[in-house]
Amino acid sequence: MSNTDKQNNTHLHLITCIVQRGKGDKVAKAAIDAGAGGATLFFARGTGTRQRLGLLGLAIVPEKEIILIVCKEDISSNIFDAVKKAGEMDIPGMGIAYITPILDIAGVFN
Repeated sequence: MSNTDKQNNTHLHLITCIVQRGKGDKVAKAAIDAGAGGATLFFARGTGTRQRLGLLGLAIVPEKEIILIVCKEDISSNIFDAVKKAGEMDIPGMGIAYITPILDIAGVFN
């Protein structure tokens, strides 16, 4: 852990969301509305799942948007629930989201 983290006893999480192109802004806004300080968005191209889900008759677009959100551990569940809903991740092929603990960090200040 960094000295800042040790001093503040702050535990941080990284929420990563991979969603269909065009949904990134909606997901980022939902995260901010749920308490995130901000989000980083960028474009990517997916492969693999599209071919498998295509066999089920679902049209999966390979272009994706990735949203990265660094937040405090105590609000990560609320933010995670908000981004899952905004990204419609209960629908197969719409996206994936996961939380990763951050062990050390630089460049983030309270």
